[in-house]
Amino acid sequence: MIDPIETRAVRVHDADNVVTAIADIAMGDRLFADADLRTAAAVGRGHKIALAPIAQGAAVIKYGFPIGIATADIAPGDHIHSHNLATALNGDGDYVYRVGAPEAAPAAAVSNSFRGYIRPDGRVGTRNEIWILPTVGCVGNLAARVARIAGERYAGRIDGVHAFKHPFGCSQLGDDLGHTRALLAALAQHPNAGGVLIVGLGCESNQLGALLDLIPAERHAHIRTLSAQTVEDDEAACLTLVDELVAGCADAQRSEVPLSELVLGVKCGGSDGLSGLTANPLVGRMADAVAAAGGKVVLTEIPEIFGAEQVLMDRAISREVFDETVRLVQDFKDYFIRNGEPVSENPSPGNIAGGITTLEEKSLGAVQKGGKVPVVDVRRYGGEATLAGLTLLEAPGNDAVSSTALTAAGATIILFTTGRGTPLGFPAPTLKIASNSALAQRKTGWIDFDAGAVLDGGFDSASDALLDLIAATASGAPTKAEANEERDIAIWKSGVTL
Repeated sequence: MIDPIETRAVRVHDADNVVTAIADIAMGDRLFADADLRTAAAVGRGHKIALAPIAQGAAVIKYGFPIGIATADIAPGDHIHSHNLATALNGDGDYVYRVGAPEAAPAAAVSNSFRGYIRPDGRVGTRNEIWILPTVGCVGNLAARVARIAGERYAGRIDGVHAFKHPFGCSQLGDDLGHTRALLAALAQHPNAGGVLIVGLGCESNQLGALLDLIPAERHAHIRTLSAQTVEDDEAACLTLVDELVAGCADAQRSEVPLSELVLGVKCGGSDGLSGLTANPLVGRMADAVAAAGGKVVLTEIPEIFGAEQVLMDRAISREVFDETVRLVQDFKDYFIRNGEPVSENPSPGNIAGGITTLEEKSLGAVQKGGKVPVVDVRRYGGEATLAGLTLLEAPGNDAVSSTALTAAGATIILFTTGRGTPLGFPAPTLKIASNSALAQRKTGWIDFDAGAVLDGGFDSASDALLDLIAATASGAPTKAEANEERDIAIWKSGVTL
């Protein structure tokens, strides 16, 4: 519960020994109306201020959990940041399975529905587009040219034609090649794509046949493939195949469907000290609403749950899901250690400027995007979310890589919270949700929703407004990223390049 202190700082949890500034605070400003506690230095929005004495070596508490260890004695009113707070994270994991952990209470019933495209296998898309997927970077520009020509040709008949270029697919080995292949195969099955053209070169590591083998036969009907080396006029050949795909999906109509048919991907990027107080818990309410209706929610960025993983593990619906979550987290920690990197090499420079000091603090704010939804499944990179509830998905924290992975997992809408701002967009419609009103007002061309409003009007009205926006977007209203033609993918590069 957010407790405003003269509307300039908030305390998130009763156990916290810090507050977070929600506006710039000058040195000497009083924090409490009824006590003479004043700031010892000027503090920027999103940064932390001590409420009580904290001894060197003691825990700094925010969200009711330790976010690191004080590296010096801290007095009430002191600014707490990188100069006096350090992470306590290491590569070890001492996790506890709590048998019979209570399931999350269902969110209040919602009546929201949306108008989506019902696909032959029963899944529902929020767009009816043609996607062109190159198997290898060599034919990326060919895919882009074809998408541009076909997009103009079929404007108004379908929701769009998009090519998703990437630099991979050749000179890759083992798991690295497997990641590329699995990701592209998953995108080829996405319900927002009424038709998919997979374009290969012919000599690449990522051969068309091996990629198609990853796609169930019953999902091949809307897919066409072309090996560019086998035809004289590759552009014309691609356009002929796109013509076939459009003919097969252009007559699709939107139908009214319940919120349970939504697959919600949740993501944060360019976070600040308010992200965990406003935008992320607001998105958590959206996750609760979708899951309560019977829908699916997907949470990724596994390195950005380090320090908060037990919170999610406590919501595992079974010992098996708990064990898979532990393996997922520990595998990612081992990945860092194998490459000689500390597991706490986060937050980013932008996060730090916005007031986030340690990875524990960032993670405790980030996991709130999952609301209180029980964790029902764990999927590896390129996997599809198939169960109602919260699925944890293997992917790194990088915005483009993780958002692409969310789309590949089946997300038909992505909620992307940010405190610093980013123009990026991804294959699935991506709503940018600002943690603070200043960002929303400054970057109106990027931001779809102002979550800073919760500091004035509370969560209830903001929740209703965001849920309405999600339904409108799922029904076809364009996001700012779509309007700006920001539609890209990024594939996780994790191995050797030949």
